[in-house]
Amino acid sequence: MSELRFVRMGFGADAVEYQEAWDEQRRVHAARFADEVPDTVLLLEHPPVYTAGRRTEDSERPLDGTPVIDVDRGGKITWHGPGQLVGYPIQKLPRPVDVVAHVRRLEEAVIRSCAEFGLETTRVEGRSGVWVLGDPVERRPALGGLSLDFDPRLTDEEFDPRLNGPEYAPSNAGQRREDRKIAAIGIRVAKGVTMHGFSFNVNPDNAWFDRIIPCGIRDAGVTSLANELGRDITIEEVLPVVEKHLKDVLENADLKPRVIETASA
Repeated sequence: MSELRFVRMGFGADAVEYQEAWDEQRRVHAARFADEVPDTVLLLEHPPVYTAGRRTEDSERPLDGTPVIDVDRGGKITWHGPGQLVGYPIQKLPRPVDVVAHVRRLEEAVIRSCAEFGLETTRVEGRSGVWVLGDPVERRPALGGLSLDFDPRLTDEEFDPRLNGPEYAPSNAGQRREDRKIAAIGIRVAKGVTMHGFSFNVNPDNAWFDRIIPCGIRDAGVTSLANELGRDITIEEVLPVVEKHLKDVLENADLKPRVIETASA
């Protein structure tokens, strides 16, 4: 793979509006498809914004009518905002494209970055992103005084955690000792070139996630590097570490077209 180019678009007071970043993604995507630029990763913070992937359901959106930007990536609804490092890798991949392999590479870069700060993270089968694992179900505190066998989030179709206060809030998953997501992944591949990417919770106000069903997952929550480490940590500290591991993982990937199995005659 060609050398990876990093573009730091804006952080803190210079955080980049979502639409501006989306427009820049499309511009770089077209240039990468035409081989006018190398593989490029846009890195930035956004002002607070909810974005919804193609599989988002109405029941997962904010109840108070807060605006949501519908986007052309995979996945469901999430939040972006201050304290969250967002990365949009725009890469040309061999055809036929292996989308899952690309997602796994992004996860790996974040897993390695967390490890460098002393935090063990992992993948969860059937759920994209990077996770901090909770305790086994039988060792978690009961919700609402009930055994977790009766967790209403899973057994009651009309139960809505957005209406039931901090006890069920996604931002409090760590207190409940549940699995909690520290980085979300949502991508799109068009003309063999990737768009969108990852959002890594460094030190955001995770209460923003309590107004939605993050990624459509009701029985887990969200966390951040600062929450898990128990100390303040900044985007400035994390940025060079993430760049290093993205560079290592993406530049050294053995990119091969996906193998398509055909039925025997």
